[in-house]
Amino acid sequence: MTLDLLRPDSLLQALPQPVLVLDTTRDRVVDWNPHAAVLLTGRAEARPGRFSDYLQAALPQFVVFIEEIDHRGEGWTRDVALTSEDGRALRCEILARPVQGNPGWVTLVLTDLRALDRRAEQAAAAETFRAGLIEWKRTESFFAELERQNQLILNAAGEGIYGVNAEGKTTFVNRAAQEMLGWTSEDLLGHDIHSMIHHHHLNGEAYPSQQCPIYRSFRFEQVNRIEDEVFWRKDGKPIRVEYVSTPIYDQQVLAGAVVIFRDITERKEGERKLRDALAEVAALRDRLEQENAYLQEAITSERAHHNIIGNSPAIRQIVTRIDLVAGTDATVLISGETGTGKSLVATAIHKASPRARRPLIHFKCSSVAPEEVEAELCGQVRGAPNGATRDKPGKLELAHGGTLFLDDVEELPLEIQGKLLASLQNSAVTRLGDTREKPLDIRVIASTSLSETQIRRTQRIREDLYLFLNVFPITCQPLRDRPEDIPLLAAHLLKAACRRLNRPEPILTERVVQQLQSYEWPGNVRELNNVMERAAIVSQDRKLVLELATPASSISTSGSFRTEAQMQDMLRNNLIAALRETHGRISGPTGAAALLGVKPTTLYSRISALSIGESDWG
Repeated sequence: MTLDLLRPDSLLQALPQPVLVLDTTRDRVVDWNPHAAVLLTGRAEARPGRFSDYLQAALPQFVVFIEEIDHRGEGWTRDVALTSEDGRALRCEILARPVQGNPGWVTLVLTDLRALDRRAEQAAAAETFRAGLIEWKRTESFFAELERQNQLILNAAGEGIYGVNAEGKTTFVNRAAQEMLGWTSEDLLGHDIHSMIHHHHLNGEAYPSQQCPIYRSFRFEQVNRIEDEVFWRKDGKPIRVEYVSTPIYDQQVLAGAVVIFRDITERKEGERKLRDALAEVAALRDRLEQENAYLQEAITSERAHHNIIGNSPAIRQIVTRIDLVAGTDATVLISGETGTGKSLVATAIHKASPRARRPLIHFKCSSVAPEEVEAELCGQVRGAPNGATRDKPGKLELAHGGTLFLDDVEELPLEIQGKLLASLQNSAVTRLGDTREKPLDIRVIASTSLSETQIRRTQRIREDLYLFLNVFPITCQPLRDRPEDIPLLAAHLLKAACRRLNRPEPILTERVVQQLQSYEWPGNVRELNNVMERAAIVSQDRKLVLELATPASSISTSGSFRTEAQMQDMLRNNLIAALRETHGRISGPTGAAALLGVKPTTLYSRISALSIGESDWG
């Protein structure tokens, strides 16, 4: 048999203290007695309305209190501050129990603490409990039902929820938490949950409970929101979680904490893949920008010609060897004097190779200062020892998938040659200032103006690097040794120069050809290209006018000779005079190297070998 609380003659109306029945699901006071009406509104005949109107800022504390009632079956609190209808602050003690048979209904007994001292409060509470003993017994079943309803709500939640007491022992676990963790409620209830699911960090380091934010919640009354930690499943696998731990109270006494967590493993994995993808896109973008800049530079640079011109036996042999090696990934070493077309041979090999769709990266080894060679070859990261302000891939990275052409390889400093060899042998490169290796898939073509004898005598190329590069040698003969190629080359270069300069093309006569063939051509094809371009400029009325350099006078065999020491003194004095003329400047168009007609790296080596200092020329 149940008591109808809403009847006018019900026990609710008979109770001597303010009592009301609250429907928590609708925020509605179902009924109250005159004492409650007077306390909250000042009028006994007032009709009940929304209970939240009397809570105002205390609504969060009241929600926590109702959750405690749901869990414990009954409770009381003095922490919820009520406000009367006319705005007066009410300090009340609230006793609460669920109403049997009415889900979401709660009976609240209000005691105005301002009018009673502690003893009067206790007496009034005892009287209330005695007077309402029958009513509370009849509502016991309601509390059980309410607990069941709360359990259903907890189990319906998508987040994992569990509670711990002040000793860290598990008090409840919802279904979602059990499914995510693989532990059952029987495994966890009454046990130290930290030692079961939160004992280590993801990197394997032990995680003491005293350092855990959940521990701080039920020890030091802290609400903690953690966005990335791991819980450990029963099978030993970690799951990435974010969670909020909130302290809970029992009659103003800290009783433990409730933890609400969400599995973010898939989200974190997606974020990691996105970061990796973005990093890869950024790397590809940088690489494509570098390749584009390089290719634009290559396109705009002036070249004498784009095909190998000639029909001499030397040229036919070069073409044959290009056809033999182009289809392979073999390393090629091209040797020959300056201006004989070594870069042209390298380009022909690359264009005929399976790597033709990828770039041919041309690195002029003599064009970079010695201290900058490593960064140019291997790349650099921001903050590298050379003071780099941004990441930059090197020529080795840019050539990935394609071909790297090392022009004048003998000009590389010996220590850089060793690092280059290591990268080529290991098929990996490490940028300057970085520790991570990047894989390489490149085909290497190198060129040198030294003969094999000169290489071994001067040791300007490391023996191990020379052996690595000299897999398939190709020799470019000087122009003076193949005069039969001069007519074809001259005609081709003259036509290209006239088209480029928008000049009428002069006639190449047999007398001019004989004149060209009788010249020694110390600068080889490069010098021939300069002569033809100069001829296109100075020739008038289609009559070709040549301006050839005057051959150096032969050294008289009858003159006096000089010792090696005298020759070294002459060389040293000549270098000092050039440095005085350029005020010590070595590189650049106005430097001593350009004045003497040698490469800057060669001049650096000679200055070091001859022990020339600033005091000699300053």
